[in-house]
Amino acid sequence: MATRKYEGKKFNENAVSKIVDALTIEEALQIDINNKAFTVSMRTPGEDASLVRGLLHSEGIINDVKFSPDIILKKENDEGIVTIVDLSIPKDKLGEGYSNSRSLLSVSSCGVCGKTELSDLAFIGKTIDDDQKIDIGIIHQLFEKMNELQHDFKQSGGTHAAAAFNLKGELLCSMEDIGRHNAVDKVVGKLILRAQLDQAQVMVVSGRISYEIVIKCFKARIPFLAAVSAPSSLAVDFAKELGITLFAFCRNKRATCYSNQHRTKTNNNNAKAS
Repeated sequence: MATRKYEGKKFNENAVSKIVDALTIEEALQIDINNKAFTVSMRTPGEDASLVRGLLHSEGIINDVKFSPDIILKKENDEGIVTIVDLSIPKDKLGEGYSNSRSLLSVSSCGVCGKTELSDLAFIGKTIDDDQKIDIGIIHQLFEKMNELQHDFKQSGGTHAAAAFNLKGELLCSMEDIGRHNAVDKVVGKLILRAQLDQAQVMVVSGRISYEIVIKCFKARIPFLAAVSAPSSLAVDFAKELGITLFAFCRNKRATCYSNQHRTKTNNNNAKAS
């Protein structure tokens, strides 16, 4: 259940009409760790296990990518939407992100808040030095595949999407959510749960790219990141430093590469890169 019906009045220049629109659901999910409140994520219900696992991976809360804790339902609302879950995580599986975090109750989708100096990247991990190249001509195909699966967006116009592919253009996972960061976390979490994260080489996202999404992509060790809209300046700065090839304005069969351009190739004469 990703949408909910709402009545309204539509005002046109010469007329007023009653309408019923499908709007994207946004509900809070409280995540407890070892029976202690840890964070609250505003999300679209569905694929909650993927969201939780992806978020904890991106934030460095769990230090073992092969470990997936059981998620215990603690509370749900009258509509059956989960509102509180608890994860039992042994101390030896808790990463530095857990011990070093301020309470994430107010910043559930920020991976590096307070750590935005490019001179202080040691906390993140080894730079991606993947030497594989991506064909510019395949990028628009990836967005077409993702767009075909944006079923919630087609109903409500209110969700973002993220999808992961290999360099052959084979889809591994596609997710939607009201939050851009949540959609990425859901993809990463689902791939972890399927033991497929090491197969992901390209992440494509709807909307713009902030530095948080670059960090989530980096934590998942995905070397290529592409977006429909613009990147922020900090997103490009981090992508350059962390070894991510970042594309933006990927629409109308065009793409602009802002970092690590040596990983691009143009075998398709019909593709245009600016």
